[in-house]
Amino acid sequence: MDHDAPGSGRAAFDVPPGIAYFDTANLSPHLHRVREAGEAALRRRGRPWTITGADWFTDVERLRGLFGALIGTDAEAIALVPATSYGMAVAARNLALAPGDRVLVLAEEYPSGVHTWRVAARAAGAEVVTVAREAGQSWAGAVLDALDERVAVVSVPNVHWTDGALVDLPAVAAGARAAGARLVVDGSQSIGAMPFDVGELRPDFAMSVGYKWLLGPFGLGYLYVAEQHRDGQPIEQNWINRAGSQDIARLLDYPDEYQPGARRFDVGQRTGFELVPMAVAALEQVAAWGVERIAAELARVTATIGARAAALGFDPAPADGRGPHMLGLAVPDSRRDGVLPALAAAGCFASVRGRSLRVAPHLHVTGDDVEQLVAALGTLGD
Repeated sequence: MDHDAPGSGRAAFDVPPGIAYFDTANLSPHLHRVREAGEAALRRRGRPWTITGADWFTDVERLRGLFGALIGTDAEAIALVPATSYGMAVAARNLALAPGDRVLVLAEEYPSGVHTWRVAARAAGAEVVTVAREAGQSWAGAVLDALDERVAVVSVPNVHWTDGALVDLPAVAAGARAAGARLVVDGSQSIGAMPFDVGELRPDFAMSVGYKWLLGPFGLGYLYVAEQHRDGQPIEQNWINRAGSQDIARLLDYPDEYQPGARRFDVGQRTGFELVPMAVAALEQVAAWGVERIAAELARVTATIGARAAALGFDPAPADGRGPHMLGLAVPDSRRDGVLPALAAAGCFASVRGRSLRVAPHLHVTGDDVEQLVAALGTLGD
C-alpha cells in the first residue's frame, strides 16, 4: 500500500463506504483480521474439549511479548489487566504514600486515575494536586513548575484525553527523577499511535487499554511494571499467577510464590479465550505497520483537518503542541449542541470531550473522509 496516502490502511478495517469515522480515541473500528480471529476464537471456545492445559498460557505469553516489544521491553515486564483503573490500582498499591505526600495529576484528566489517587491519598493522609496550565504554557511546563520535594508520584498521560494536547514525557520523567518522585503513565491515548519507549522514560508503571489505538477488543489491557516493583503486592490473589500453575493437577499445593516478572499482577481471567486471539491479531498488525509509520500518516491527516477547520472558525491546537494522531477543535458555545448531530447526519463520527471536538483518525481515514468531515463542519454556521 502507499504509506504516504491518506487511508492507506482502509482495506484492513471493517469500515463501510460512506462512513467517516474519527473516533478511535473512543473505540477503534475492528480490523478484519481481528474480527476473524474473534470468530475463530468463539468457535474454539464452543468446543472446550479441544482446549488443553497448555492453552491457558501459550497465547497469553505471545500477547505479553507483543506488547512488551511495542514499548521497548520484554514479556517479563508486562501484566495483563482488564482496564486502566485496574492498572492504576496496582500502581497505587505499590507506590506507598506517606502523610504530607503529594500526587500530581493534570486538570480534567481521565477519571480512573484521579479517583484512584484520591482514594489512596485520603487513606495515607496525602494530597492530590491538580496541575492546570497558564495561558501559553505547556503541560510539561505546568508539571515541572509544580514539582518539589513534597511530590511522591507524578501521574500523567502522553496526550490529554480531551484534545490530544501533548505532554512532553521525557521532560516530565527527567524532572520527576530529579525531584525523587515516581512516574505513572496512562498511555491509553498514545501507545500504538506514538512511539513510547520505557527504556528512555523509565516509568515506575505504565498502562494502556487495548481497544483504542491498539485496535483490539474491549476488556483486555496492559500494564508495564518496572523491575524494582515486580516483587510487589497484586490487588487480587488468583491461581494462575502462582508459581507452577502450569501444572494444573498440583493447584492444591497452594504455593506462596508467584509467577516470575510482572505476571503476579495479572487479572485472574487473563486467559480470555475469546479475547486474547483478537488482541494478538491486533498487536501483530500494529507491529507490521510500525508505530512510527502510523504516527507520521496520522500527523498528515490531522494537520490537513486542522488547517481546514481553522478556516471555518474552529481553533485547532498547533501541531507542536499535540500528539500526531489526535486533534482538539475548540467549539464555540453557540455550536456545541449541534456539532455531533450535524456530523452524524453527514455520516461522520467524532466525540466532544471537555470544550473540544476531539478528532481521532486512524489509517482507515481517506481524503474523501476528510472532505466529508470538513463539509459537515461547514454546515454549522457561526
